[in-house]
Amino acid sequence: MNNPAQTTESRRVVVGMSGGVDSSVAAWLLKEQGWEVIGVTMKLWPQDCMTRAEDKCCGPQAIADARNVANTLGIPHYVIDEAVPFERLVIDYFADEYRAGRTPNPCVMCNEKLKFGNLWDKATALGAAFIATGHYASVQHSTDKEGGKPILRKGLDPKKDQSYFLFSLRREQLSRALFPLGCLTKEEIRGIARNLGLKVADKEDSQEICFVPGKDYKAFLKDRFQDRGETFQPGGFYDLQGNHLGPHDGIELFTIGQRKGLPGGGGAPRYVIDIDADSGRVILGGEEDLFCEEFTVNRTNWHGDAPNTPRRILVKVRHGHTGDLAEVTAGENDTAVVRPLEELRAVTPGQAAVFYDGDQVIGGGWIASRTVSPRTTKKSISTTQAPAAA
Repeated sequence: MNNPAQTTESRRVVVGMSGGVDSSVAAWLLKEQGWEVIGVTMKLWPQDCMTRAEDKCCGPQAIADARNVANTLGIPHYVIDEAVPFERLVIDYFADEYRAGRTPNPCVMCNEKLKFGNLWDKATALGAAFIATGHYASVQHSTDKEGGKPILRKGLDPKKDQSYFLFSLRREQLSRALFPLGCLTKEEIRGIARNLGLKVADKEDSQEICFVPGKDYKAFLKDRFQDRGETFQPGGFYDLQGNHLGPHDGIELFTIGQRKGLPGGGGAPRYVIDIDADSGRVILGGEEDLFCEEFTVNRTNWHGDAPNTPRRILVKVRHGHTGDLAEVTAGENDTAVVRPLEELRAVTPGQAAVFYDGDQVIGGGWIASRTVSPRTTKKSISTTQAPAAA
């Protein structure tokens, strides 16, 4: 793997510091490798909302922790206010996707639009040629003589790999990105932090969406809609034959594959199979109806040539999914058709489908529609479109 420090005149790098152990060790590693490191923390919360962000990444405590680490490492540290674009590009996107009957992935959007988007302005102003983060992934940089194409790969630690959340980064973004933790495990990173005497060495990882207090996204959405003068969209539960099964309080309260909070009880379990935002219908079915034989993705981003003829590729349809083989064919207008070799369960519109060749990310897109397994006698399901570009 090429060292970008050897292929560029600038050895100054901005490290996005969230106040956690990962980004803290990333900053130290780069400094040890001879980089001129500058720490930057993004304040993502309006001042009147800071109390709900107290224990979140990029909240008040996170800023204080990042500043303390920067002082320990002897590197400059800046805080930049990104509250307004964060609200528009991430929080509003999150709410809008649920209103459209889709299940959003705000981490992908935040990486693309903020961490490797707006942060470039600050990096450029500071004279930095690269941005680094504490993601568990790696990027292989090649020289112009080698084609100049950066290659995104999985992190070494399979339990922590975050390459899925980085698929939408464009070539120009990846070419200026560094992920120094890609070859380390979590245990090794905590060990480094302890040896350095960093107070964040044993800090608990953030496991939930950073802007949703207490993991209660429904309460968050209710408050968000009230702030926008909106309410949940009530409607009815229906089975796949069109029979009405009862009312519901809002399509935003449901996602594909959900089992809790549904009518019924005595017979076989029911699951959310589809959500029709236009009619307010939440379609229910049995577990067999969750399986998908084909789905389409929109807004694809290929890290190389798109497969214009069917190509066998490993596809992950959610971060926790280990991946399944599928035949993928690129279409017009940044679309692709994905045909799993074995039926996939609970393919969810609004989530990302990321394509791998071994440990290399070769592309991905946003799940837009899907067709249920032919073993059911019901109609195929065509769902809503992929999220609009922010």
